[in-house]
Amino acid sequence: MDIDNQLLFLFSAIGGFNGVLLSIYFLFRKPSQLNDLLLGVLLMMLSIRIIKSVFFYFNPELTRWFLQIGLTACFFIGPFCYFYVLSKIDNLHAQWVNWKSHLLFLVLLSLVFGVAYPYQSHPEVWGVAFKVIYLQWMVYLVLSTIAARQVLGAFFRRNNSDKTQFMLINVLAGCWVIWAAFFFSSYTSYIAGALSFTFIVYLSIFVAVLRYRARNNAPVLKYADKKIAADEAIQLVEKLEALMAEKQLFRDANLTLPQVAKQLGILTQRLSQLLNDNLDKSFPLFVNEYRIEAAKALLSGEKAMKIDDIAEQCGFNSNSTFYTAFKRFVDMTPAKYRDESKAK
Repeated sequence: MDIDNQLLFLFSAIGGFNGVLLSIYFLFRKPSQLNDLLLGVLLMMLSIRIIKSVFFYFNPELTRWFLQIGLTACFFIGPFCYFYVLSKIDNLHAQWVNWKSHLLFLVLLSLVFGVAYPYQSHPEVWGVAFKVIYLQWMVYLVLSTIAARQVLGAFFRRNNSDKTQFMLINVLAGCWVIWAAFFFSSYTSYIAGALSFTFIVYLSIFVAVLRYRARNNAPVLKYADKKIAADEAIQLVEKLEALMAEKQLFRDANLTLPQVAKQLGILTQRLSQLLNDNLDKSFPLFVNEYRIEAAKALLSGEKAMKIDDIAEQCGFNSNSTFYTAFKRFVDMTPAKYRDESKAK
């Protein structure tokens, strides 16, 4: 193997092996969360597919069992991407078919097909299966994109409230790029999928590091004034709570700190200082507490409202932010809270 091919092998294979390491990290990180587990499995399926592609590219005589394992892993990329997206928007358990039953069906289907038509003795069948697998992958990516449409819309509108969904957007976009690289490989190169995966893995790590550094190196706001006196702070908090309750400012999805400070008649820095020093809360946390309380009242009310409408009425600009915030504050989904409220 000449130096050019050695470098090509290195850059195409390194993404797959790093993908395996990332997969293990997400599968065994503590505390364990379902979306992390799903992401870990997704990365493992992608990595197996990539590693298979790299070795097959450089060694076309590779055993067909290895090819079958790679294509079987490819069969699960789309479904796990879909499950991961649903878990990130807290909609995994709201599907008409339970996701575990869905997955079990796919596992049984792959096992039966693999045993009945092993690649070793039925390569012509797997030639057709190859096309079906890529079509199935695309269908699941389309479903994933539709499910994440509100998150994507908020992202493209540069809505800061959906920064927490950066990973979802990154994973979904990466899956589309890798699918396209493999699907159109006849017009480019078979190794393009592996190279694109390596690029995406390292780009994601690079961006994640930049975001982490930016978050940890963000300048701490230094107030010109000294700490607010206890008596003054109590008065300001009472005035602030009365303002939020009477005018229900929290229902405005685009509510900002300066707007509230203006209504309160104090400087923006003063309000920020009050929230941080005296209430130990950030502005988004303070506002979301009112929004969640309003949502709980609507969910437990006699009038049956759609959860989408409740989210909008309470000041959330997307369902994903509503679900994320509600689960954070109440430790259950809005639908489960409604069911439990009716059962009391």
